[in-house]
Amino acid sequence: MSKVNLKDLAKALNISVSTVSKALRDSYEISDETKKKVIAKAQLMGYNPNPYAGFLRNQKSKTIAIVVPELTNNYFVQAISGAESIAQEYNYHILIYTTNDHKEKEASILNHLINGRVDGVLMSVSSNTSQYAHINELIQAGVPVVFFDRICHEIETAKITTNDFASGFMATEHLINVGCKKIAYLSISEHLSIDHKRKQGYLEALNKHDLKFDPTLIIQCGTEEKQNVQKIKKILTGNNKPDGIFASVERLALTTYHVCNSNKINIPKDLKVISFSNLRTADLLNPSLTTITQPAFEIGKEAAVILFKHLAKRKSIIANENIVINSELIVRGSTSLKTK
Repeated sequence: MSKVNLKDLAKALNISVSTVSKALRDSYEISDETKKKVIAKAQLMGYNPNPYAGFLRNQKSKTIAIVVPELTNNYFVQAISGAESIAQEYNYHILIYTTNDHKEKEASILNHLINGRVDGVLMSVSSNTSQYAHINELIQAGVPVVFFDRICHEIETAKITTNDFASGFMATEHLINVGCKKIAYLSISEHLSIDHKRKQGYLEALNKHDLKFDPTLIIQCGTEEKQNVQKIKKILTGNNKPDGIFASVERLALTTYHVCNSNKINIPKDLKVISFSNLRTADLLNPSLTTITQPAFEIGKEAAVILFKHLAKRKSIIANENIVINSELIVRGSTSLKTK
């Protein structure tokens, strides 16, 4: 028989996880009648509270969790480093969880954190997350959450991002300024706000420079590398070849490099490439990759500063706040006018 948790109890009683948690802690906020119902149901279902979790709720675990889609993306590695620099100042430990960009694993991780393993969470959502009940349940259970990069507008809390729209515009305009007339946009997810904003910046730049929008040049990629290779190869070897690629994330830029290498497509002679990327070796690629470089360390650091500010006040609900830290265009060989 699987272990009963707070979420199971809340579902059985048709009340919130927060109410169940408070009732079991004998909180003054909960009526005696509700407390009795919760305790009776807990006994009936065989709920065994984690004593360590109870200790954490009343004391502090001195631990926060950082939940990210992947660690192969250099952005997240740098953001974690920024957050860790603040955690050390507060004598806190960090636990790092990777969702592998899957919403099911994301939900499982947050459910694991509900019972008091951490004091707070810094989070960047998975690319296919479109429902947010699991995040709300964590917050209702008394665990504050701060989003960075990949955020949920639907949830009221602090959100730290870069200027995705302006950066998308800047990337596309750079390609136009170096002679590109037919620019493809490699999208990572239709669910992510960062992707939507970067795409809107792309469209706005096309409009400004009177370049006709071609919907077939929006390539919807995903988490499966094999499928991404096939989609990128199809557009680069088909009848409607672009002369510029704007990749929304660095792994799509690297996939583009691989496809070009396999199909003898010369960068930047035949195709110019720009990408959002924090790849430390971008200047070592052949050719070096032109990037929109995000202030990942600063974003992670700012997210942690906000979380610890609220932990000091013992508040689980963080007021809605949108903080934007600007990215930087770094021009390198992949968009050079000089070709071999």
